[in-house]
Amino acid sequence: MKVEQAFRFELDPNQKARVALAKHIGAARFAYNWGLARLKEALEQGRLLPSAIQLHKEWNRWKRENAPWWVEVSKCAPQEAFRDLEKAFRNWREGRANFPRFKRKKSLDDNKARLTGSIRVTPRHVKLPRIGKVRTKERTDKLLELIQAGKARILSATISREADRWFVSLTCVVERPDPEPREVRGPEDIVGVDLGLESFITLSDGTKVEAPKPLRKAVRLLERRSRQLSRKQKFSQNFRKASLRLARLHRRVRNIRRDFLHKVTTWLAKTKSVVVVEDLNVQGMSQNGHLSQAIYDVSWGMFRRMLEYKCQWYGAKLILVPQDFPSTKACSNCGEIGPPLPLSQRVFRCEACGLEIDRDWNAALNLWQYGLAHLTGPTGSSLGSNACGEGEHPSLKQEATGHLFRLKGRNK
Repeated sequence: MKVEQAFRFELDPNQKARVALAKHIGAARFAYNWGLARLKEALEQGRLLPSAIQLHKEWNRWKRENAPWWVEVSKCAPQEAFRDLEKAFRNWREGRANFPRFKRKKSLDDNKARLTGSIRVTPRHVKLPRIGKVRTKERTDKLLELIQAGKARILSATISREADRWFVSLTCVVERPDPEPREVRGPEDIVGVDLGLESFITLSDGTKVEAPKPLRKAVRLLERRSRQLSRKQKFSQNFRKASLRLARLHRRVRNIRRDFLHKVTTWLAKTKSVVVVEDLNVQGMSQNGHLSQAIYDVSWGMFRRMLEYKCQWYGAKLILVPQDFPSTKACSNCGEIGPPLPLSQRVFRCEACGLEIDRDWNAALNLWQYGLAHLTGPTGSSLGSNACGEGEHPSLKQEATGHLFRLKGRNK
């Protein structure tokens, strides 16, 4: 199967390459802010919003008189920035994101530029449009072998600066081997995954996985370094040093979080045949001022995105449970739906059958039962033999009740 996959390498640029990389990132950021200002002006005046192509045409007319530095950078940097801006406005209109904001030089996520066109890879270099050959700190043999074998084709290159380090992410169309079909023999092959803040995930078999929570551990140091930066004279040498120390700490926090998410999602996708997770409204939940920092620290949204494409890569089936499913309020034993539970109450107690169980485990069991019903259908008939839903397998409902009580008895 063909998938889009990114290969990320750290760059080791010389002084000339550093200047060229910084110019392209600055041009992309300037063009994005320039286009955002015109889109906001069109909104205020009630005019039709210009598309990315229309913004690029207007930019070509404007830059010749107002931006003489445009000849020093590739045309791809502002062009791709306008496409990103168009996508950001589309996500805002469809309710998937907040209103786009102006990009800042000091933000880690805003120092990026995407380039297209002639991009070449050698064992220790990446050749970029208008920038030339830039040395990489690690070998690119894995990607080079795929390209030479005709199994990968480079679409674009995204250059980024994180504090004092440079990276390039090569987006490629890769021919991956089709995943082997996974047979679902019984309820043990289905796992319900409940996301939480106390434990990052709780599985329906009782397993709990704790998140590293790097932001909570580094928040005191972040505050101290932010205060140190605020006391420096702006744009002085000490100001630059303090700003670099703060940016390095932010980078370290993000790297720890991403490393954990990659490991746990790969583990789930490789070892579980069917993964059942709740389709949480992360954006709405993060509006709670008391929980927003904790939610961003565990990054539920990134976990969901990683799990989606990794399940596709490794042949697992991902079942998304609707947001209105009462996974926390319902009893996993009798199905009785009780009142909402406050976050401080960590034990679920059912008034109908008297069950007392950890609230996260109870929610994971409810998700597991939802996935079981989803696979067997409303009448108990089977839907497929593997995680992709092809073929036939014996009904799973015959084993469901016994398996559920074995799980609860094991953890008493």
